Amino acid sequence: MNRGIITAISAISIAQGLKIFTHKKVSGSWDMKQAGTSGGMPSSHSAGVSALTSYMAASRGIRHTETSLATIFGIIVMYDAQGIRRHTGEIAQIVNDLEDHFEELSGNYPSFQFVKQDKELEEVLGHQPIEVFGGALLGTLIGLISASLEKK
Repeated sequence: MNRGIITAISAISIAQGLKIFTHKKVSGSWDMKQAGTSGGMPSSHSAGVSALTSYMAASRGIRHTETSLATIFGIIVMYDAQGIRRHTGEIAQIVNDLEDHFEELSGNYPSFQFVKQDKELEEVLGHQPIEVFGGALLGTLIGLISASLEKK
């Protein structure tokens, strides 16, 4: 398999695994399900694209076209992870809160027919900027290590 792909997938996997430990530090409880969630610290999106970019830069050179492609791809992914996806999660939280209060707000009005949803919208979709930075730092380190191991 392509070393760049292995490097990126390894960074994503390590970042997902680290979410278990960062969740424990923040919440005080272990939750193995964190390894399969989106959002949280560190961003696996950022880790994957940063690992690929730093690996390409270290092994092919900064001026190589593949490095340029990986860099632009990484910028787009990290912007999306902390921007659009985070805002979507915030909107989901507002919708879930509204649904929780809608039944009590509607009172006994016969024209309101409220049906409670079985499942709430997922609220943790994106990342805070510090989570993106943490993932980028982790990924860069993994990419540089992968490139140095390849040269040996």
